Amino acid sequence: MEFRPTVFDHPDAVKLNDEVQLEYVTRYGGDEGDATPLAAGMFVPPRGLYLLAYDEQERPVATGGWRSQDENDEGYSDGDAEIKRMYVVPAARGLGLARRILALLEADARAAGRTRMVLETGTEQPEAIALYTSSGYEACAKFGHYRHTDLSRCFAKPLG
Repeated sequence: MEFRPTVFDHPDAVKLNDEVQLEYVTRYGGDEGDATPLAAGMFVPPRGLYLLAYDEQERPVATGGWRSQDENDEGYSDGDAEIKRMYVVPAARGLGLARRILALLEADARAAGRTRMVLETGTEQPEAIALYTSSGYEACAKFGHYRHTDLSRCFAKPLG
């Protein structure tokens, strides 16, 4: 596997984002997936990073990114780095790719001076919750676009 920094609007990133959105629709119903507003500029270093993992055949198989957040009316705190669009294609699951991407994102956010990694997931993603809790994340006060949704679960981990 090769992990490459890329832009959020790269064609391979768009392809995997479309796939994860379909998975959200399947798991949660509705027709929109994750409606959190995102833009390519949010993932540009040093205020963020977007990663793609490629297999030996140069196929994109996993993705994840972080973006800077500071205190605002959506419940973020100064120094937050928010995980977004963690996804592994079904054929590549079970290989530890999500855990490797998570570690790379944490290290990059720490190097950029961020003090806390935060993320929002949902009750219909038990694999994600297991990954994050086994990686040292703890439940925290809700924040972000889905902070008022019963299915939403928020987690945080100090980066110090």
